[in-house]
Amino acid sequence: MQHARAALWMIGAIFSFTSMAIAGREIAENLDTFEIMLYRSIIGFVIVIVVAYAADTMKEVNFQLFSIHIIRNVFHFTGQNLWFFALQLIPLAQLFALEFTSPIWVMLLAPILLGEKLTLRKFFLVALGFIGVLIVARPEIGALNTGILAGAAAAIGFAGAAILTRKLTHTDSLTKILFFLTGLQLLFGLICAGYDGDIALPNSSSLPWVIVIGTAGLMAHLCLTKSLSMAPASVVMPIDFARLPLIAILAVIFYDEALDIFVILGASLILLSNYVSLRRQS
Repeated sequence: MQHARAALWMIGAIFSFTSMAIAGREIAENLDTFEIMLYRSIIGFVIVIVVAYAADTMKEVNFQLFSIHIIRNVFHFTGQNLWFFALQLIPLAQLFALEFTSPIWVMLLAPILLGEKLTLRKFFLVALGFIGVLIVARPEIGALNTGILAGAAAAIGFAGAAILTRKLTHTDSLTKILFFLTGLQLLFGLICAGYDGDIALPNSSSLPWVIVIGTAGLMAHLCLTKSLSMAPASVVMPIDFARLPLIAILAVIFYDEALDIFVILGASLILLSNYVSLRRQS
Protein backbone atom coordinates (compact mmCIF):
# COMPACT_ATOMS: atom_id res chain seq x y z
CA MET A 1 0.00 0.00 0.00
CA GLN A 2 2.85 2.36 0.88
CA HIS A 3 4.53 1.66 -2.46
CA ALA A 4 1.24 2.26 -4.28
CA ARG A 5 0.91 5.71 -2.69
CA ALA A 6 4.54 6.44 -3.57
CA ALA A 7 3.79 5.50 -7.18
CA LEU A 8 0.82 7.89 -7.25
CA TRP A 9 3.02 10.74 -5.99
CA MET A 10 5.55 9.84 -8.70
CA ILE A 11 2.83 9.99 -11.36
CA GLY A 12 2.03 13.45 -10.04
CA ALA A 13 5.68 14.43 -10.53
CA ILE A 14 5.62 13.09 -14.11
CA PHE A 15 2.47 15.09 -14.89
CA SER A 16 4.02 18.24 -13.35
CA PHE A 17 7.34 17.96 -15.21
CA THR A 18 5.55 17.29 -18.50
CA SER A 19 3.13 20.20 -17.99
CA MET A 20 6.06 22.52 -17.30
CA ALA A 21 7.78 21.47 -20.53
CA ILE A 22 4.67 22.10 -22.65
CA ALA A 23 4.03 25.45 -20.95
CA GLY A 24 7.66 26.51 -21.36
CA ARG A 25 7.51 25.74 -25.09
CA GLU A 26 4.29 27.74 -25.44
CA ILE A 27 5.60 30.99 -23.89
CA ALA A 28 9.16 30.90 -25.23
CA GLU A 29 8.40 33.61 -27.80
CA ASN A 30 6.98 36.05 -25.24
CA LEU A 31 9.36 35.71 -22.25
CA ASP A 32 13.06 34.93 -21.94
CA THR A 33 14.32 32.22 -19.60
CA PHE A 34 15.18 34.64 -16.76
CA GLU A 35 11.68 36.15 -16.88
CA ILE A 36 10.12 32.67 -16.88
CA MET A 37 12.19 31.77 -13.81
CA LEU A 38 11.25 35.04 -12.10
CA TYR A 39 7.50 34.54 -12.49
CA ARG A 40 7.75 30.84 -11.69
CA SER A 41 9.57 31.66 -8.44
CA ILE A 42 7.10 34.42 -7.46
CA ILE A 43 4.16 32.01 -7.79
CA GLY A 44 6.02 29.23 -5.99
CA PHE A 45 7.18 31.52 -3.16
CA VAL A 46 3.63 32.75 -2.51
CA ILE A 47 2.32 29.17 -2.43
CA VAL A 48 5.08 28.04 -0.03
CA ILE A 49 4.44 30.99 2.33
CA VAL A 50 0.65 30.48 2.38
CA VAL A 51 0.89 26.70 2.93
CA ALA A 52 3.65 27.05 5.55
CA TYR A 53 1.62 29.52 7.60
CA ALA A 54 -1.51 27.37 7.24
CA ALA A 55 0.42 24.29 8.41
CA ASP A 56 2.29 26.28 11.08
CA THR A 57 5.71 25.24 9.74
CA MET A 58 7.22 28.69 9.05
CA LYS A 59 9.06 28.40 12.38
CA GLU A 60 11.18 25.68 10.75
CA VAL A 61 12.81 28.28 8.47
CA ASN A 62 16.17 29.56 9.78
CA PHE A 63 19.54 30.58 8.38
CA GLN A 64 21.54 27.57 9.52
CA LEU A 65 23.46 26.05 6.57
CA PHE A 66 22.36 29.06 4.50
CA SER A 67 25.56 28.92 2.43
CA ILE A 68 24.67 25.38 1.28
CA HIS A 69 21.17 26.57 0.31
CA ILE A 70 22.74 29.34 -1.79
CA ILE A 71 25.09 26.95 -3.62
CA ARG A 72 22.28 24.41 -4.09
CA ASN A 73 20.03 27.05 -5.66
CA VAL A 74 22.79 28.44 -7.88
CA PHE A 75 23.11 24.91 -9.31
CA HIS A 76 19.34 24.59 -9.72
CA PHE A 77 18.78 28.10 -11.12
CA THR A 78 21.54 27.59 -13.69
CA GLY A 79 20.27 24.15 -14.66
CA GLN A 80 16.64 25.27 -14.94
CA ASN A 81 17.51 28.30 -17.08
CA LEU A 82 19.57 26.14 -19.42
CA TRP A 83 16.67 23.66 -19.55
CA PHE A 84 14.18 26.36 -20.58
CA PHE A 85 16.71 27.66 -23.12
CA ALA A 86 17.23 24.19 -24.65
CA LEU A 87 13.45 23.69 -24.69
CA GLN A 88 13.22 26.14 -27.59
CA LEU A 89 16.05 24.61 -29.64
CA ILE A 90 15.86 20.80 -29.61
CA PRO A 91 13.09 18.16 -29.69
CA LEU A 92 11.39 17.51 -26.35
CA ALA A 93 12.33 13.81 -26.30
CA GLN A 94 15.99 14.70 -26.88
CA LEU A 95 15.93 17.24 -24.03
CA PHE A 96 14.31 14.78 -21.61
CA ALA A 97 16.83 12.09 -22.57
CA LEU A 98 19.68 14.48 -21.77
CA GLU A 99 17.97 15.46 -18.50
CA PHE A 100 18.00 11.81 -17.43
CA THR A 101 21.81 11.93 -17.42
CA SER A 102 21.57 13.86 -14.14
CA PRO A 103 22.02 10.68 -11.99
CA ILE A 104 25.16 9.91 -14.01
CA TRP A 105 26.57 13.31 -13.10
CA VAL A 106 25.54 12.70 -9.49
CA MET A 107 27.81 9.62 -9.46
CA LEU A 108 30.69 11.74 -10.80
CA LEU A 109 30.12 14.80 -8.58
CA ALA A 110 29.28 12.97 -5.32
CA PRO A 111 32.96 12.10 -4.62
CA ILE A 112 33.81 15.82 -4.93
CA LEU A 113 30.84 17.31 -3.03
CA LEU A 114 30.05 14.53 -0.53
CA GLY A 115 33.31 12.57 -0.35
CA GLU A 116 31.67 9.38 -1.67
CA LYS A 117 33.84 6.77 -3.38
CA LEU A 118 33.72 6.34 -7.18
CA THR A 119 33.86 2.55 -7.59
CA LEU A 120 34.68 0.63 -10.75
CA ARG A 121 31.02 -0.40 -11.03
CA LYS A 122 29.87 3.23 -10.89
CA PHE A 123 32.49 4.18 -13.46
CA PHE A 124 31.13 1.48 -15.80
CA LEU A 125 27.58 2.77 -15.38
CA VAL A 126 28.77 6.34 -16.06
CA ALA A 127 30.50 5.11 -19.24
CA LEU A 128 27.32 3.29 -20.34
CA GLY A 129 25.24 6.42 -19.80
CA PHE A 130 27.79 8.55 -21.63
CA ILE A 131 27.58 6.25 -24.66
CA GLY A 132 23.82 6.81 -24.57
CA VAL A 133 24.39 10.58 -24.53
CA LEU A 134 26.61 10.36 -27.61
CA ILE A 135 23.92 8.37 -29.44
CA VAL A 136 21.21 10.88 -28.44
CA ALA A 137 23.31 13.95 -29.30
CA ARG A 138 25.21 12.52 -32.31
CA PRO A 139 27.78 15.34 -32.15
CA GLU A 140 29.33 16.30 -35.47
CA ILE A 141 33.08 16.93 -35.54
CA GLY A 142 33.70 20.67 -35.84
CA ALA A 143 30.07 21.58 -35.10
CA LEU A 144 28.38 22.30 -31.78
CA ASN A 145 24.62 22.17 -31.27
CA THR A 146 23.79 24.92 -28.76
CA GLY A 147 20.56 23.27 -27.66
CA ILE A 148 22.22 19.93 -26.93
CA LEU A 149 25.04 21.62 -25.01
CA ALA A 150 22.48 23.57 -22.97
CA GLY A 151 20.44 20.42 -22.26
CA ALA A 152 23.53 18.46 -21.19
CA ALA A 153 24.74 21.33 -19.00
CA ALA A 154 21.27 21.59 -17.43
CA ALA A 155 21.61 17.96 -16.29
CA ILE A 156 24.87 18.87 -14.53
CA GLY A 157 23.10 21.74 -12.76
CA PHE A 158 20.28 19.43 -11.64
CA ALA A 159 22.85 16.89 -10.42
CA GLY A 160 24.62 19.45 -8.25
CA ALA A 161 21.28 20.55 -6.83
CA ALA A 162 20.26 16.93 -6.15
CA ILE A 163 23.47 16.16 -4.28
CA LEU A 164 23.17 19.21 -2.03
CA THR A 165 19.44 18.56 -1.51
CA ARG A 166 20.35 15.06 -0.32
CA LYS A 167 22.76 16.65 2.15
CA LEU A 168 20.17 19.20 3.35
CA THR A 169 17.40 16.62 3.89
CA HIS A 170 19.45 15.19 6.79
CA THR A 171 19.06 18.43 8.74
CA ASP A 172 16.37 20.64 7.17
CA SER A 173 12.60 20.29 6.74
CA LEU A 174 10.75 20.30 3.43
CA THR A 175 9.30 23.73 4.25
CA LYS A 176 12.75 25.23 4.75
CA ILE A 177 14.15 23.68 1.56
CA LEU A 178 11.19 24.88 -0.54
CA PHE A 179 11.25 28.34 1.11
CA PHE A 180 14.86 28.94 0.09
CA LEU A 181 14.34 27.16 -3.26
CA THR A 182 11.64 29.63 -4.31
CA GLY A 183 12.89 32.67 -2.37
CA LEU A 184 16.50 32.60 -3.55
CA GLN A 185 15.54 31.83 -7.13
CA LEU A 186 13.07 34.71 -7.05
CA LEU A 187 16.01 36.94 -6.11
CA PHE A 188 18.29 35.41 -8.78
CA GLY A 189 15.53 35.79 -11.40
CA LEU A 190 14.91 39.42 -10.48
CA ILE A 191 18.61 40.25 -10.78
CA CYS A 192 19.13 38.39 -14.07
CA ALA A 193 15.86 39.48 -15.71
CA GLY A 194 16.16 43.08 -14.57
CA TYR A 195 19.85 43.79 -15.13
CA ASP A 196 18.98 45.66 -18.36
CA GLY A 197 16.08 47.54 -16.76
CA ASP A 198 13.52 45.77 -18.96
CA ILE A 199 11.35 42.99 -17.54
CA ALA A 200 8.56 41.88 -19.88
CA LEU A 201 5.16 41.25 -18.30
CA PRO A 202 3.11 38.19 -19.28
CA ASN A 203 0.33 39.05 -21.72
CA SER A 204 -3.17 37.59 -21.63
CA SER A 205 -2.17 34.58 -23.72
CA SER A 206 1.01 33.71 -21.80
CA LEU A 207 -0.25 34.35 -18.24
CA PRO A 208 -2.09 30.99 -17.92
CA TRP A 209 1.07 29.18 -19.07
CA VAL A 210 3.15 31.14 -16.53
CA ILE A 211 0.76 29.98 -13.78
CA VAL A 212 1.12 26.39 -15.02
CA ILE A 213 4.92 26.65 -14.85
CA GLY A 214 4.85 28.19 -11.36
CA THR A 215 2.51 25.62 -9.85
CA ALA A 216 3.84 22.61 -11.80
CA GLY A 217 7.46 23.39 -10.90
CA LEU A 218 6.64 23.46 -7.19
CA MET A 219 4.36 20.41 -7.37
CA ALA A 220 7.04 18.41 -9.18
CA HIS A 221 9.48 18.93 -6.29
CA LEU A 222 6.79 18.20 -3.69
CA CYS A 223 5.57 15.02 -5.42
CA LEU A 224 9.09 13.72 -5.96
CA THR A 225 10.07 14.36 -2.33
CA LYS A 226 6.88 12.75 -0.96
CA SER A 227 7.34 9.72 -3.21
CA LEU A 228 10.93 9.19 -2.12
CA SER A 229 9.91 9.52 1.53
CA MET A 230 7.46 6.60 1.16
CA ALA A 231 9.51 4.11 -0.88
CA PRO A 232 13.13 3.48 -1.92
CA ALA A 233 14.48 5.27 -4.99
CA SER A 234 14.89 1.88 -6.72
CA VAL A 235 11.10 1.46 -6.52
CA VAL A 236 9.82 4.91 -7.50
CA MET A 237 12.46 6.38 -9.82
CA PRO A 238 11.95 3.81 -12.63
CA ILE A 239 8.36 5.13 -12.80
CA ASP A 240 9.82 8.53 -13.67
CA PHE A 241 11.33 6.97 -16.80
CA ALA A 242 7.79 6.98 -18.24
CA ARG A 243 8.26 10.72 -18.71
CA LEU A 244 10.40 10.08 -21.79
CA PRO A 245 7.93 8.07 -23.94
CA LEU A 246 5.09 10.33 -22.69
CA ILE A 247 6.79 13.55 -23.81
CA ALA A 248 7.83 11.89 -27.10
CA ILE A 249 4.18 11.03 -27.85
CA LEU A 250 2.96 14.52 -26.89
CA ALA A 251 5.68 16.08 -29.05
CA VAL A 252 4.48 14.05 -32.03
CA ILE A 253 0.84 15.07 -31.43
CA PHE A 254 1.30 18.77 -30.67
CA TYR A 255 4.55 19.76 -32.39
CA ASP A 256 4.94 17.22 -35.24
CA GLU A 257 8.32 16.13 -33.86
CA ALA A 258 9.44 12.84 -35.40
CA LEU A 259 10.26 9.85 -33.19
CA ASP A 260 14.02 9.49 -33.67
CA ILE A 261 15.34 5.92 -33.40
CA PHE A 262 18.72 7.23 -32.19
CA VAL A 263 17.06 9.18 -29.36
CA ILE A 264 15.14 6.04 -28.37
CA LEU A 265 18.29 3.87 -28.46
CA GLY A 266 20.47 6.37 -26.60
CA ALA A 267 17.78 7.08 -24.02
CA SER A 268 17.42 3.33 -23.41
CA LEU A 269 21.12 3.08 -22.53
CA ILE A 270 20.86 6.14 -20.23
CA LEU A 271 17.81 4.72 -18.45
CA LEU A 272 19.45 1.29 -18.18
CA SER A 273 22.46 2.90 -16.51
CA ASN A 274 20.18 4.71 -14.05
CA TYR A 275 18.11 1.59 -13.33
CA VAL A 276 21.13 -0.64 -12.63
CA SER A 277 22.56 2.05 -10.35
CA LEU A 278 19.29 2.30 -8.40
CA ARG A 279 19.07 -1.48 -8.05
CA ARG A 280 22.63 -1.66 -6.72
CA GLN A 281 21.89 1.10 -4.19
CA SER A 282 18.79 -0.79 -3.08
